[in-house]
Amino acid sequence: MAETTITCASCGADFAFTDEEQEFYESKGFHPPKKCKPCRDAAKRDRGGYGGGGGGYNRGPRQMFDAVCAGCGCNTQVPFEPDGRKPVYCRDCYQAQRSGW
Repeated sequence: MAETTITCASCGADFAFTDEEQEFYESKGFHPPKKCKPCRDAAKRDRGGYGGGGGGYNRGPRQMFDAVCAGCGCNTQVPFEPDGRKPVYCRDCYQAQRSGW
């Protein structure tokens, strides 16, 4: 395959569609891109496609729940509602428990 030049459908700029990109798109069954990389990235950002760890879905701040650490007895907050069936640890005690596993 030879490198081809495509005109971006969004901004009108010409961009290269390299041999490697063509092989990748073909192996995945994708159609050639219609937009340049900056315009594709901007479209992903606009629809919330970036941001791992739950931040990419335009959610508000995570709800935190009060708890008492089973290790040291201090007050702490956790991102789940404790139901009393399992011990809840503060960050320091949790890390200490984890490193002992």
